[in-house]
Amino acid sequence: MVIAKLFVVFLLLQMMSGFVFRAKGLSMGYYIMSCPMAELIVRNTVTRALQADPTLAAGLIRMHFHDCFIEGCDASILLDSTKDNTAEKDSPANLSLRGYEVIDAAKAELEKKCPGVVSCADIVAMASTYAVFAAGGPVYDIPKGRKDGRRSKIEDTRNLPPPTLNASELITMFGQHGFSAQEMVALSGAHTLGVARCSSFKNRLSDNVDPDLDSGFAKQLTKTCSAGDNAEQPFDATRNNFDNVYFNGLQRKAGVLSSDQTLFASAKTRNIVNGYAFNQAMFFLDFQQAMVKMSTLDVKEGSKGEIRTNCRKMN
Repeated sequence: MVIAKLFVVFLLLQMMSGFVFRAKGLSMGYYIMSCPMAELIVRNTVTRALQADPTLAAGLIRMHFHDCFIEGCDASILLDSTKDNTAEKDSPANLSLRGYEVIDAAKAELEKKCPGVVSCADIVAMASTYAVFAAGGPVYDIPKGRKDGRRSKIEDTRNLPPPTLNASELITMFGQHGFSAQEMVALSGAHTLGVARCSSFKNRLSDNVDPDLDSGFAKQLTKTCSAGDNAEQPFDATRNNFDNVYFNGLQRKAGVLSSDQTLFASAKTRNIVNGYAFNQAMFFLDFQQAMVKMSTLDVKEGSKGEIRTNCRKMN
């Protein structure tokens, strides 16, 4: 009951702000007239999916990130490969993504209520916000009005940050998208949810064990990898809860990926990690602001995009 009331307030705030917030042609209340139930339909679809499988929250947030970092937030991550083109989703960097069926279900319901109105890109963006909230994270809204892109190529995924980057490299890569070091660390905090596969961190367990890796935690990772490259290791001790435990782990040298632990190992970002480990509210605030910013990356407008009928293929 409390959650339901919170979402009523949430939706009312959206409606009140819909005509005053603008970002790159987007607006909070974009669907108020054309499909007033759009956000409720997406939220209910995500809620049902997460009640059945809470681990999908991490998948939906990661999907949004992987979408926005390649060609902008345009649902290119959803397009299936064809005989003439290998799409982003079939890149090794994206093979572990989950939640496509949740987006499909929301789109199918929206097409019944408001055919040809709500973009797949907006569904992905909205789904990520509801996933954060459902996992215990902050309540926030993102502007809507994105169009769906017409390009999805496997070679573009080289622009995704690999798990081996150090803090300086991460600062540079995120900086190319307009993010500060603080925003990069805040977005990295999404690793408070979900798991990593052994193939992403086994490089830290070679003969020369990563000096920034706690010896006891190294044994745990080695045990995980004994089951093979696809074996999964939670990023932190509360894999389905959105909190600041991820940052506490970095302080103990228990970051799973090199690109996680480097945030504490580097003097450039250590104080940011310490701040979030100490103050969860500060992490929540910075995270939601960085996510809103990310959701507006290189959005498609007008003839540069379309509203797909099926999120998996272009019209």
